[in-house]
Amino acid sequence: MRGPVAALKIVGLARASCRRAESCICLQPLGLFLCRKYQLMSRTLVKAALNATAPADTIFLQGWVRTRRDAKAFSFIELNDGSCLKGLQIIIDATLPDYAQVARAGTGASVEVHGKLVASKGGGQKWEVVAEKFTVLGEADATYPLQKKGHTLEFLREIAHLRPRSNLFGAVFRVRSRLAYAVHQFFQAKEFCYVHTPIITASDAEGAGDMFRVTTLDLATPPKNEQGEVDHRQDFFGKKAFLTVSGQLEAEIFATALSNVYTFGPTFRAENSHTSRHASEFWMIEPEVAFCDLAGNMDLAEEFVKYLIRDAIQHCAGDLEFFSKFVDPELLTRLNFVLDRPFQRCSYTAAVEILNNSGKTWEHPVAWGDNLQSEHERYLTEEHFKCPVTVFNYPRAIKAFYMRQNEGCAAGRETVAAMDLLVPGIGEIIGGSQREERLEQLRAGMMLHHLEEKNYWWYLDLRRYGTVPHAGFGLGFERMLMFITGVANIRDVIPFARTPGTAEF
Repeated sequence: MRGPVAALKIVGLARASCRRAESCICLQPLGLFLCRKYQLMSRTLVKAALNATAPADTIFLQGWVRTRRDAKAFSFIELNDGSCLKGLQIIIDATLPDYAQVARAGTGASVEVHGKLVASKGGGQKWEVVAEKFTVLGEADATYPLQKKGHTLEFLREIAHLRPRSNLFGAVFRVRSRLAYAVHQFFQAKEFCYVHTPIITASDAEGAGDMFRVTTLDLATPPKNEQGEVDHRQDFFGKKAFLTVSGQLEAEIFATALSNVYTFGPTFRAENSHTSRHASEFWMIEPEVAFCDLAGNMDLAEEFVKYLIRDAIQHCAGDLEFFSKFVDPELLTRLNFVLDRPFQRCSYTAAVEILNNSGKTWEHPVAWGDNLQSEHERYLTEEHFKCPVTVFNYPRAIKAFYMRQNEGCAAGRETVAAMDLLVPGIGEIIGGSQREERLEQLRAGMMLHHLEEKNYWWYLDLRRYGTVPHAGFGLGFERMLMFITGVANIRDVIPFARTPGTAEF
């Protein structure tokens, strides 16, 4: 091999150094840096430096300045690169040739440092870096809004392009990343097949109608048919199309072929809700399991929730400690409590009796046949059972058309094999059911909910060709994050919140 590429030599990720950092380019996704002299070097993440087991004669770091403190002969910079909560102290001697650059390294500036990793002489930290070369890559104006002081969550939502640099949101989104990975680990270990269901759909999985339209028609002058109505046949898809509220119906297709499948993707609801638990765009995990009944579905949901909590405790300990200190003092106690105990199970009918016998005055009085509200769900988990609880067998009229009708119900009290998993502090985080596998009962459910069979012909076919008992559920990813982090508003666990009236960034 001829040319400069032949001179490349991989020397490992830990100790290679380069004295010409200003001429380096990034070789993504390897995280390596190649200078014009074709020397290969590596950037060390702050997390790796803080966890080092021995000092290092050479280390190369890049990140953002959290704070800077100047003394007569030294400057001290706290460097953070987002890899962990804590920053790494950089000591810059005033005799260093690059020392003049320090004055440009205000809070928020991006910098790179070559130096030595040494044992810290100060308290509260094991390691620090003595700089040998210091370069400011990008200055931060004096107007940089994330100065070292407290900021309200409302203010940070207004600067969502900068809030990941704060301690709170850096921690939130590291946990979110880890939890997403854990979702796939859980299902892949159980031989579930990951299915990508469509984001654009012509079917309303919930039958509620709160869906966003997708159209290329001119809304000012849409084409009309002979009856004077909008001619949707001339739209892009030849019919009405929407952003999906769930991938469940399509996942059922694959469950009846591959047995165990799951989806994990964005979903959308045009519900004009301004609560702390609702967003217009959110992520859902939806497993569908063939040859499974309601009991098996509840078992899987409980195992899944506990797995995610256990993974977060194991892999996000530093961030969870931060949440328990600054967000929710009871967080770690509650998470460990959930891990140590089986979830309670309670029928909807029994739950209504518990609520009506509680002696509470409800903002939304409850009677059999009504939906349970957040206040009811939180009472069941936080005061009555004092742990997560799965409520099952809901009234048929308030649940979706695809849920399996229970047999032997009293007249006027027909129920379906539905279940909602409720957790303290949040309420519902999982909703699911055994699906109606019987053709005629499914058609009756569609009629009850005023759905046209022609729009679901393929869904009905699944009951005509080798139908099987099957079940599944949906876990709201953001609600699970709220439970694990203690963060109380869904807008603060999703990178860019989409809520009524808000679509910034």
